[in-house]
Amino acid sequence: MYDWYTVKVKYTKEFRDGTLKRVTEPYLVNAASFTDAEARIYEEVGEGIRGEFNVTSISKTNFADIFQYDDSETWFKTKIVHTIEDADSGKEKKMSNNMLVAADTAKDAYERIEENLKTMMSSYEIQAISLTPLVEIYPLDPSRYEGDGSEVYDDTSDEQSSGGRVNVAYSIHEEE
Repeated sequence: MYDWYTVKVKYTKEFRDGTLKRVTEPYLVNAASFTDAEARIYEEVGEGIRGEFNVTSISKTNFADIFQYDDSETWFKTKIVHTIEDADSGKEKKMSNNMLVAADTAKDAYERIEENLKTMMSSYEIQAISLTPLVEIYPLDPSRYEGDGSEVYDDTSDEQSSGGRVNVAYSIHEEE
């Protein structure tokens, strides 16, 4: 089973004006374990950061869906509450999920969530949209786990024609 982990990395960042400052930035990584998340962040972030960096924390993060769009690098966390019917009692239950969406503004995030949830069979309400400090998201790389005996969940089937929607943060790029 692969989960999402928020990994915080501390390093010295050089800004455009040439100043250096020690910063801690969060990244989201899809990995098999805490150890795997740390190893992946060292691989991914190590290529782009000059000098030393430290992983200061790793925490499991629960997102029901992640919707990535190529036109934005800003991430918004949305809280969705939907009503389902309990199969045993027949009563309605409210269930909440967190979703992540790439958008430039909160309004764009709202519209993109609406667009992606319009086929949902139950009624839902978008209760909150908040800007996240996430710098980058590193989805699962299935080739990384080939041959280790584990199964990799691939949710790219039939999603490629849906435009910008990316379920479970798999990047879909249309080639010309």
